[in-house]
Amino acid sequence: MDFNNILTDLQDGILTITINRPDKLNALNTPTISELKVAFKEVYDNDAIRGVIVTGSGTKAFVAGADISEFTSLSVEQGAVLSASGHILFDMIEACPKPVVAAVNGFSLGGGNELAMSCHIRVASDNAKFGQPEVKLGLIPGYGATQRLVQLIGKGKALEYLMTADMMTAEQAEKLGMVNYVTTPDHLMVKAHEVLNKILVQSPMAISAIIRSVNAYFTDGVNGYKVEIEEFGKCFGTEDFKEGTSAFMEKRKASFTGK
Repeated sequence: MDFNNILTDLQDGILTITINRPDKLNALNTPTISELKVAFKEVYDNDAIRGVIVTGSGTKAFVAGADISEFTSLSVEQGAVLSASGHILFDMIEACPKPVVAAVNGFSLGGGNELAMSCHIRVASDNAKFGQPEVKLGLIPGYGATQRLVQLIGKGKALEYLMTADMMTAEQAEKLGMVNYVTTPDHLMVKAHEVLNKILVQSPMAISAIIRSVNAYFTDGVNGYKVEIEEFGKCFGTEDFKEGTSAFMEKRKASFTGK
């Protein structure tokens, strides 16, 4: 895959996607969002990709927000279109049938924080900072933070951070459930790989079913318990189930094929 604003590297089934605009602190602009959509379409379609790590280039920022220079001349209608475009990408990441880990290095602000929250798991360096500073611009988050931040840290704390524009440290983010692990900058990618590799030895079919079932809890009009029942039943028709139960009975390590 050849891009201008992101880098992709596929090794041992793990696709690393790096936002590569270090001179702009990896700020998300429209071309970058478009490239991320293409990259994640490949994640959906390419069986060689089993999991994803999303990170930012350099040591200062994961993604330090959206590119505000794109906002200044937008009309009401154009602002809504911009927001909808971001939602398409982040919904795509959240619903990805393969596990996605955000390796958050440095600032994770605005649209960058919304990108991190759309990933299934977040690992942060101890110098990371998280926040939604949009109110300082007379805006609100447009790529899902008013929903996903509430899901991750609860309504009261989410409202506080959204309305004050305060940043939370990596330690605070871990305590609130915003991130799963905090580590040193030098160990960040090692930890992200460690977490992802623990997932990738499990059944890909079961992992996809878990993602769909958990996401159903947060989907209006969908009964998550019913989705779990359906997904549980579907597992019985998979080769992974046959392999997993056989391996258990034979006291050996399972070798899943994702079928």
